[in-house]
Amino acid sequence: MLEKGWRFATAEEKIPGENVTSDPLHENFTHLREIYFNVDPDYKGRFTVPTLYDIKQKKVVSNESSEIIRMFYTEFDDIIPEKYKSIDLFPETLRAEIEGTNDWTYNDINNGVYKCGFAITQEAYEKAVKPLFSSLDRAEAHLAKHAAPYYFGANITEADVRLYTTIVRFDPVYVQHFKCNIRDIRSGYPALHKWLRKLYWDVPAFKDTTQFEHIKKHYTKSHKHINPFSITPAGPLPDILPKDQEVPAAAAALRSTNK
Repeated sequence: MLEKGWRFATAEEKIPGENVTSDPLHENFTHLREIYFNVDPDYKGRFTVPTLYDIKQKKVVSNESSEIIRMFYTEFDDIIPEKYKSIDLFPETLRAEIEGTNDWTYNDINNGVYKCGFAITQEAYEKAVKPLFSSLDRAEAHLAKHAAPYYFGANITEADVRLYTTIVRFDPVYVQHFKCNIRDIRSGYPALHKWLRKLYWDVPAFKDTTQFEHIKKHYTKSHKHINPFSITPAGPLPDILPKDQEVPAAAAALRSTNK
């Protein structure tokens, strides 16, 4: 993603991931922006993802993730298998708690990493980095006390989905690229780290939609003002640790705690 925004992969690139394809609907489109202009030639907004596109009406339905995730809960029930209809990521009994968590998770964590990374003054950076780590501390404390094993108990909810997208990228990208380096997840947040790996290794929907090469190269090769030479760091290795392995510092801390 450079000056023309998000682009579609080509077959010649051989980029990993079975769903990494060119635009299946518009053979000659190379960038997402072409879909927006095809819908509205005078479009002046941002060409953002995710983009939910109606192939029948040929319209962009939404490009706001918080709206799209809620649409997926019920809007497509008529065309999906029964086993998926029964999944409820926004149960009525937890809605108030999920909404309350979403508010600070989005503002301070999901969006907080971008506030840090795109800050152009020291003051702006420090204003963003402090609430980011305060909110990571808050999520850590919650998971240390309540995770069983997911954010709100035995079942995955919207809170897990929305927090996962940032936490899985945190060590590979945000620590170095966006200067979010007060602590990393794998050595500084044991409960978040355990929760993250539970989702990644045990729930296929999370692992199957996480591609670390895409994540690292997208950030490091898209933001020329942050990384002008587009160098992608080699680490951390591995991208995500197995469930039964800790980095040495975290392992030592856990041993000390368990004595």
